Amino acid sequence: MSTTDQPPIAATAATPDTATPEFTAPTTTPPAGSSADRFMRRLLRLPEGRTATADEARSAFQKSLFISTCRCMLMYIIFPFVLPAVGIARGVGPYIGLTIGVLAMVSIVYSIRRFWRADHSKRWHYTVFGTVIIGFLIYLATKDISTILS
Repeated sequence: MSTTDQPPIAATAATPDTATPEFTAPTTTPPAGSSADRFMRRLLRLPEGRTATADEARSAFQKSLFISTCRCMLMYIIFPFVLPAVGIARGVGPYIGLTIGVLAMVSIVYSIRRFWRADHSKRWHYTVFGTVIIGFLIYLATKDISTILS
């Protein structure tokens, strides 16, 4: 048998043989993970399988961060100092703050879900970060509600 009758070694190594048990197709489901991972996936009501990419998770994070930044700029710079200085928007701060705060909380939960769907390596870090921010937003929402009701 000559060397020309045998396929080149590189060609056999580069093409996987789907009939052999060593080859497995890539899966779209995230790894099973710990019981805490499984709990978070159930809590966030995520569908089975990976449905988001790391880029989508990053995009959701950037959007939620932008909304939170806008809320902080409005509530701590524009409403208390700029608008009263020009004589407008007295007393509307709590209403707008409450609306933007709720929007920010929804956005943060949305981005946390994206991190978990993508099985992002920093999903736990962002979950803790997002939960702390949501806690602050809930505190501010209660202050806004008490201001509105008083």
